[in-house]
Amino acid sequence: MKPSVTDSLRLDLDWQAFMAEHDMEWVVKPTSWNEGAYIGNGTIGAMVYGAEHAKKRRTLRFVMGRTDVTATRTDRDDFKPRVPIGEMNLELAGLIYNPTRLRVDLWNAELRGLLTTTCGEVCIRALVHAEETVMAIELETSEEEREARLEWVPHSEVDDVLKFADGINVNQYIPLVMHETSREDGVTIAIQRFAGGEECGEGCVTAWKVMQLPEGRRVAFVSIQNSCTDEARKNAVEAVRKAASADFGEWVSAHRRWWHGYYRQSFLSIPDRHLESFYWIQMYKLASAARADSVLLDNQGPWLAPTPWARNWFNMNVQMSYSPVYASNRLAIGESMVQAVADNREHLRENVPLPYRHDSAGLGRSGSFDLRSETGEEIGNLTWLCHCLWRQYRYSMDDGLLRDVLYPVLRGSVNYYLHLLHAGEDGKLHLPPSISPEYGSFKRLTVSDCHYDLALLRWGCETLLAADARLGNGDPLAGRWREVLDNLTPLPVDESGYMVGRGVPLAFGHRHFSHLLAVFPLHLVSPDREEERELIARSLRHWLDSEGDLRGFSFTGAASIAATLGWGDAALRLLRALLGLIKPNTMYKEAGPVIETPLAGAESLHDMLLQSWGGTIRIFPAVPEEWREAAFHDLRAEGAFLVSAVRRAGATSFVRVKSLAGEPCEIRTGWTGAVHWRLDGETACHVVQVADSRESITLPLNAGDDAILYPAGEEPELRIGPASGKTGPVRYFGGSKPWRLHGFPFRNLLEEDRT
Repeated sequence: MKPSVTDSLRLDLDWQAFMAEHDMEWVVKPTSWNEGAYIGNGTIGAMVYGAEHAKKRRTLRFVMGRTDVTATRTDRDDFKPRVPIGEMNLELAGLIYNPTRLRVDLWNAELRGLLTTTCGEVCIRALVHAEETVMAIELETSEEEREARLEWVPHSEVDDVLKFADGINVNQYIPLVMHETSREDGVTIAIQRFAGGEECGEGCVTAWKVMQLPEGRRVAFVSIQNSCTDEARKNAVEAVRKAASADFGEWVSAHRRWWHGYYRQSFLSIPDRHLESFYWIQMYKLASAARADSVLLDNQGPWLAPTPWARNWFNMNVQMSYSPVYASNRLAIGESMVQAVADNREHLRENVPLPYRHDSAGLGRSGSFDLRSETGEEIGNLTWLCHCLWRQYRYSMDDGLLRDVLYPVLRGSVNYYLHLLHAGEDGKLHLPPSISPEYGSFKRLTVSDCHYDLALLRWGCETLLAADARLGNGDPLAGRWREVLDNLTPLPVDESGYMVGRGVPLAFGHRHFSHLLAVFPLHLVSPDREEERELIARSLRHWLDSEGDLRGFSFTGAASIAATLGWGDAALRLLRALLGLIKPNTMYKEAGPVIETPLAGAESLHDMLLQSWGGTIRIFPAVPEEWREAAFHDLRAEGAFLVSAVRRAGATSFVRVKSLAGEPCEIRTGWTGAVHWRLDGETACHVVQVADSRESITLPLNAGDDAILYPAGEEPELRIGPASGKTGPVRYFGGSKPWRLHGFPFRNLLEEDRT
């Protein structure tokens, strides 16, 4: 009897060694947010860097943040923006000098380094505990630096040299703050109270305690709690005391266990080490910025900096921030979006005009975590957010999510569209003028039959009908949804491809892909149909040829569209263009931090390796010609399938599919001729003849079933490991090290010369 798939499939991987190649590394002190070292646990975090100003060269900054700390504006009342908190500064006796090195150990999610000063040395380790709202900063100093100290500085007291080192943004709201400091049994407590929010306890509490460890080491435990109430004060103090009383080694081990389990949820390797490193840093960033129980993932995560974007943007940013959680099999992080929508359904109803609140819901361009944002001329944002909820559902097949959250909210967002539809002289249903996000933004340009809204309305009606059938609701509106699908005006098209709206071609550069939403991410049109394929290709070329105000997120959307077409080489070029725009630490800015762009870059890479839209799983659908080797393990597909595959010598060697929910399984392997497959535990091997590489294979899988597929011939070695033949720099990201793209450090070149 042959061994089962479960017994024979092997992930051959030294996780720690593999991740070490991708650690972020600094060979000199970082001096800006753009190249800072960041740590976080989805709620609190720190960006770590210094300053070049002469009077602050003794300082290493831990710029602290807590994502849910917001303030009521005293100048307007439309939303509560994120506000800065302050920093824990390491003040040294000497100037930070060379050699100084820092490294974020991705596998263990901690920052380690050696600071060399003009007086001595300081060894440093810092982490934000994976399961507690506590940051630890461990120090070991030489005799000359024994007076090094950590000092808490609330944002209002931060020296202007540091406060404005990353720019001054006059659009950012900074509240007036009253602060007080006290001590309680060895714990120092700093309370900040925000003016304008006194009645509801707006502010924050920072508590910390420094403990002496063996061998001359000391560690500071720091906690930040939202609000300035007595309860927040109590929680901050208790968090610090609990951490300080624990065995430090065991405390750190618990933190590491969480992160090791998180990384093991899936694996991905490609021969381009530069892009591979970028990907794994995004997986680190994702869990550092959001968790299942955190607030909605916004533009900054815990690492707030001077910015005009100190709130949530719902016409792209939030959706793109969550985009990599699905295929990467990290659905727990997506639960934070589910909970945000579930908790704020009443606010979503209140966002639409009063006459429609009885059955409708909407979401404006931007707002705070409570999802209060009046729907104006940008109509489709809630429907797009519902598409993320649909992906959360389709990748999990959690019918409770579908029934209790997605279905009622999507129904409300589509109802709002239904109130706005009108019949035209052509007998078709049309939408009134609305905004296509980012196109003509400063003119507030509105267009009739906007692609953005037509695509979202069509997707919404199709999805409601599918959900209604799944749940057996017999919704009385089902007939209306079918009528809309039958009579809705087609998406406007001209000789250049998809138009922005009726009578409005894409006449100038457009950074957003809002005019291509039907292609990606909605997948309403398919390259499997030749006419639609040509239209998609023409639209993509025209969009990129227009150039104009292309931004980083333009390239992520374009790469995913290219991957949909199967254009692996083009998708790779687009992602390399993205890498030229991100910051040395893989963060991204447009006047301020907007972290959705690099996170969406991770989704684009997923789309090159695995796609599952339209009810079909596609294996290696857009692999560049230069990637002769590639592998992934337990990536997740729609229908709740875990998929693994290996590419060797330019061809797919085998595919493993595990069904978690027993949904129909249609899979394209790219093979032609005889394709073998067998189930876990079975000795019989089934053979299917495939005439075309785009032909699907149907696998009769029940929940819990595993299947292995391979082309004609002997069953291959069922081993998954890092791609071989890698090119590109080791530990390129962190501080700016552009020379590593060209084969430096120089000793590597000398070694090559000797061989």
